[in-house]
Amino acid sequence: MNIRPFRDNDFPEVLDIYANSKLDELRFEIEGFDLIPLEEDEARLAGLKESDIYVYEEGGVMGYGALCGSEIRALFVCPSVRGKGIGKSLLDFMLLNETGAVSLFVAKTNVPAKRLYNSFGFEITDEFETEYNGVSVWANKMVRSGING
Repeated sequence: MNIRPFRDNDFPEVLDIYANSKLDELRFEIEGFDLIPLEEDEARLAGLKESDIYVYEEGGVMGYGALCGSEIRALFVCPSVRGKGIGKSLLDFMLLNETGAVSLFVAKTNVPAKRLYNSFGFEITDEFETEYNGVSVWANKMVRSGING
């Protein structure tokens, strides 16, 4: 296992992981969604590019996470290697030096992700309606309080 900073040559693998994972976070929604490839989703791509991106590498990039200030903007794992602790490892790595409050956003219906975030001390602090590709989605803001308060 090797978690390291993103390099430009990782971009094709990051795009592939996103394409194979993005709709999974919305799989519990009643309505179906069409994928907007990351390279065509201007807002999400811009948010990713302004973040510190870390990749989990083991014979190739197996997952990635993005942290911008105190906000986790992305945490995606290749579907073929889920359940092997890669998401936990990336989340742990991103939180390692964060002593203040850290936030993230997750689809309200994505119970498996919320369970993972709860195990790291995140709690739901807000619920709001947003959209993905023109379709309404309810989301939760989750916050892990700072270590020092």
